[in-house]
Amino acid sequence: MTKSQEALARILKGVSTFETEVYPPQRSRFESLRHGQHPLALFICCADSRVVPSLITQTGPGDLFLEQNPGNLVPHYGEFVGGVSAGVEYAMLVLKVPVIIICGHTDCGVMKALLHPEKAQGLPAMQEWMRHASEVQHRVLRDHAAVDEEQRLRLLTQYNVLEQIEHLKSHPSVGSRVLSGEVEIRGWVYNIGDGSIRAADPESGRFELIGGTSSE
Repeated sequence: MTKSQEALARILKGVSTFETEVYPPQRSRFESLRHGQHPLALFICCADSRVVPSLITQTGPGDLFLEQNPGNLVPHYGEFVGGVSAGVEYAMLVLKVPVIIICGHTDCGVMKALLHPEKAQGLPAMQEWMRHASEVQHRVLRDHAAVDEEQRLRLLTQYNVLEQIEHLKSHPSVGSRVLSGEVEIRGWVYNIGDGSIRAADPESGRFELIGGTSSE
């Protein structure tokens, strides 16, 4: 059996399990979602396969409106019109979600490529996409050249979340709702290895463990 056949077989087995074991006990919930959604939040995160929003937040169908892309980036309004901008606009003006969470994560390939641009050689679309994080890239390479690799990657991941929040606020549909108090924006960093989440303090920008007191 080839790798593609093995992968597809595993996925199809999962579909079968969903249809026979997972769906039946939750039938009423799925039926209630048949004609609409009222998500709790817009959750913007990386497309990395290790980042599973519903698992991290322990939410179910209909709870999160997801926007996943490499590096959890949000283009500044007017710079680039694409799926992210459309998703944000729909979440704000149609679904009217009350919360937006931008979630970065440890060991992010895009963040590593920002520190070492040669990693993105031969990936022209990725190189173009990464420019939406160029400001934090320059900041870390300029101001934190003396710190070790692990520290620089951590700082870049955190700064990127904060920078994408600012990009998000440039979208008219977001800015107007922030000013009116209709939506709150939060920044997180998920640690894949230990399962912890650090949230950015809205005032200081410092990342603190959710439910804890430690900070970095």
